[in-house]
Amino acid sequence: MYSVIVFDLGNVILSFDYSKVINHFNGIKPGLGDKFSKLYTENYDFHRSFEKGNVTKEKFLSVMTEWLEHSVTADEFCRVFSSIFTLSDHVQQLLPILKEKYTLCLLSNTNEIHEEYGYRHYDFLNHFGKIFLSHKIGAIKPEKEIYKAVEAFTKKPSHEHFFIDDIAEYVEGAKSCGWDAVQFVNFEKLIDDLRNRKIL
Repeated sequence: MYSVIVFDLGNVILSFDYSKVINHFNGIKPGLGDKFSKLYTENYDFHRSFEKGNVTKEKFLSVMTEWLEHSVTADEFCRVFSSIFTLSDHVQQLLPILKEKYTLCLLSNTNEIHEEYGYRHYDFLNHFGKIFLSHKIGAIKPEKEIYKAVEAFTKKPSHEHFFIDDIAEYVEGAKSCGWDAVQFVNFEKLIDDLRNRKIL
């Protein structure tokens, strides 16, 4: 029934924790990280535009360093901003097993800073037939275009795609395109979901 398995990246294969960023900036100047977090949350559309590739890296860094009162360089910001990731050993160990029978794709809302400084060096990326990153596609989940970009590569019917994402809204976006999809809660539930579909 399935020929393609599509994984989200953040909080599925890589967990992330933005408190590391806030704490680092608070260490530079008391309250600076909290101020930055508040501005980032209030201007989340700016973050989304960066993920979509509609805001350049230079423009994004200009705004971020301004919010941080020019207390860090652009390069330091990139390194701290990308220090949030931790690899999930359990999920990554599934990839070579699934790759034997299925085409694997990675589909992530992300940005070029996190790609360059945060996760580009990880070996697990080699298991994927294709990596789809929002800032390169020009669309973000749950927009239909980002799921259709995957189908354009796989050339498989919609119903043969199985998608795993931690965000319910993005799971529903995949289902609206005719995919089967589940919300990632933990590794044990993922194993159950895969076994129930006879994927494993």
